[in-house]
Amino acid sequence: MLGLYIHVPFCAQKCYYCDFNSYKINSNQKKEYLINIEREMKFYKGEFKDKCFDTVFFGGGTPSILTVDELKELVNNINENFNIKKDAEITIECNPGTINREKLEAMKKMGINRLSIGLQATQNYHLKSIGRIHTYEEFEKNYYDALDIGFKNINIDLMYALPNQKTQEWKDTLDKIIKLNPSHISAYSLILEEGTKLYDMYQNKEFELLDEDTDINMYNYTIDTLKRHGYNQYEISNYSKEGLECKHNIIYWKCDNYLGLGPGASGFIGDTRYSNIEDICEYNKCIMQNIRPVSEEIELTKKDKIEEFIFMGLRMNEGINIDVFKERFDTDFYDIYQEVMDKLIKIELVRFDGKNISLTQKGREISNSVFIEFLN
Repeated sequence: MLGLYIHVPFCAQKCYYCDFNSYKINSNQKKEYLINIEREMKFYKGEFKDKCFDTVFFGGGTPSILTVDELKELVNNINENFNIKKDAEITIECNPGTINREKLEAMKKMGINRLSIGLQATQNYHLKSIGRIHTYEEFEKNYYDALDIGFKNINIDLMYALPNQKTQEWKDTLDKIIKLNPSHISAYSLILEEGTKLYDMYQNKEFELLDEDTDINMYNYTIDTLKRHGYNQYEISNYSKEGLECKHNIIYWKCDNYLGLGPGASGFIGDTRYSNIEDICEYNKCIMQNIRPVSEEIELTKKDKIEEFIFMGLRMNEGINIDVFKERFDTDFYDIYQEVMDKLIKIELVRFDGKNISLTQKGREISNSVFIEFLN
């Protein structure tokens, strides 16, 4: 599969936990961005003229902060420069408070067929404590409007282990969202990233993090509860109704190619991973000089590709298929990792069913430690 990622770096305000490449919205910067991302598309138009994209993903930032006319311009430019399959999965990240019925109707007409709505919690005091600009009630209105307009594939982003969050509050959040019956739920444990406001608040002892056992208990409760209600956990933090997994993210986890455009976007084309310049002014300057705005480019070695294939593939519950591994790398998995596998199977962190190698539940709880074993 082949994916297209479009990074829209603007937000109404930066959430306290966010370390993504994003800026408070500026109307002049938006105009420049739309002009220059079209120019960036043209840099790649010839290279991709004979290829078709299976997925398009508008991420950010907050892509839904763009006006209807700005979104139309962006979508039209994509269609003019690239071949998008008729049945492509086209996702846009949305935040409550930046969408309304009119904008949702316009998105549907543009061909966007999947929404990923950032909620995080159902309690308004938790939303306020992590810097969200909306209330739960605003989210719920947006959600019901989207359903009424005809969106059938909607993800809801949730976050647990928030500052001062009680286990029962997380259970209440899950129960409330399950009743809404979305097609997909992403549930992430809070990670404090240096340079974020929440990190500074923690350093100033304004709150305490939940202990590791509570975090793991919340995670296990999430898996069990969502499974009982028809949500299949197909990746460490992602759950979906049958057949409604996020195809775009699966491209990442299966190490397939994707083109990334916009300030700070990354891409993987052929054997090359690259990252774009994050600073929007420097990004614009490069494009105005007719230069691709790439800040880093790495040609992956066979060893790099094998390691990425393992730690990305193990994120998925289906794990790594050893026949696919052999076909892709012309190498037997066990010729390289026999000793590692013996160790991890013995301590019940991975399993092998004869075809697929996957994490156990115990392994998922400490997945980063498992990944490191393969990198060593």
